Amino acid sequence: MSKLLIKNALLVAAMDAARTKIPGGEVLIEDNVIKAVGKNLLDNERPPSAGAPKSGDIKIIDASGCVVLPGFVNTHHHLYQTLTRNIAAVQDAKLFDWLVHLYEIWARLDPEVVRVSAQLGLAELLLTGCTTSTDQFYVFPEGQPTDLIDRQVEAAREIGMRFQPCHGSMSRGKSKGGLPPDRVVQDEAAILKESERLISKHHDPSPRAMTRISLAPCSPFSVTSELLKETAKLARAKKVRIHTHLAETLDEEQFCIDMHGLKPLAYMEKVGWTGSDVWYAHCVHMSDDEIKLMAETKTGVAHCPTSNLRLGSGIAPIRKMLDAGVPVSLAVDGSASNDTSDMLGELRQCLLAHRIKSGVGSMPAEDVFRMATRGGAAVLGRDDIGSLEPGRAADVAIFDMRQIGYAGALHDPLAALVFCGDSHIARTVIVNGKVVVDGGRLVTVDGDVLFAEADALSRKLIGS
Repeated sequence: MSKLLIKNALLVAAMDAARTKIPGGEVLIEDNVIKAVGKNLLDNERPPSAGAPKSGDIKIIDASGCVVLPGFVNTHHHLYQTLTRNIAAVQDAKLFDWLVHLYEIWARLDPEVVRVSAQLGLAELLLTGCTTSTDQFYVFPEGQPTDLIDRQVEAAREIGMRFQPCHGSMSRGKSKGGLPPDRVVQDEAAILKESERLISKHHDPSPRAMTRISLAPCSPFSVTSELLKETAKLARAKKVRIHTHLAETLDEEQFCIDMHGLKPLAYMEKVGWTGSDVWYAHCVHMSDDEIKLMAETKTGVAHCPTSNLRLGSGIAPIRKMLDAGVPVSLAVDGSASNDTSDMLGELRQCLLAHRIKSGVGSMPAEDVFRMATRGGAAVLGRDDIGSLEPGRAADVAIFDMRQIGYAGALHDPLAALVFCGDSHIARTVIVNGKVVVDGGRLVTVDGDVLFAEADALSRKLIGS
């Protein structure tokens, strides 16, 4: 049994139901589980008659000058896009035009591109304090293996990240009135068969599992109604969650009205896609009545503020959703529409965007942190991550506040993380009780080698 004590923190922000904050706090970890959060925890560990613990009995992380948080939870990503960021032709494009151009590049994906891009995106998330991530992978080019998500799972295990990949899919190509080219869409029977295989091979429902699977047809404009229905049926039989994009743009809204005679949420409700096992990415264009339905059904949201701004899609009505009781989480979205996997940067973007959308007082810093931790855990259906509490998974992010960008702000160190700062890199990140970032550098993979490998593959993929 291994023990690790994080001590002397400037602040421990537990993100529990009581919103506990502990100046000078400690976190005690035993193997992969948080055993205690508080002060003087080693005193509580031994009986009064026992002597001081031997130095070799426990590993100490001195968090002096640091804010200690539960690791962030990213609930929507497209990791393969890390190799197609910042492409000049679509830097100023809106969603549908952006997709049409990039589909032609993504049609050249292969297993090595998928593996390296996954590791690159997960590395960037880890370095910015994120310990759990989903991914929605939905591009399966003709002539390539169909087990590409297995390559992502391997990448996540190697880098040490808690991972919940979503088996995405597209079945409605251009020839059937959809947006993607036919050579990147799949037969629906094959999609369902592969979904079942992934669940059987990788989904672990046990507490503190490192890998879980969800099912995620890409969007209302790239799959059929039948696939949406059958995916939901399979997921509920296997007790896994379902996810897709929804209400991201007005173009999508018009597509759904033209194709189905319904707005996006009404269409998804019709095909069985509301409930506590469902979460949607974006939800930018939603009325008060639609928000009410989301709250009543406990259908979740992955809020992607940077992507929504980058593509000009709009700002989602998140304050209204939170006030109504909609489960809301935070996500970076794909790295071709963000164009980063900077999780702490996403928190800052969320803080600022809603001061325009719903008023300067509408998004306090602590609400943003709760979306990025507890909110993410809730949307993914997990009660074992998202806070620093006894029994939770030992997923911890430690940010050193002794930097120029935080000077003068440490009277409120938690808020300083999103209001201030000159770097979003965490000092230490722990996943499942193991240190995976130390001193602001990756421990499990060589970051310099990963950069060189990813950059070379990106140039080859894009053709530059």
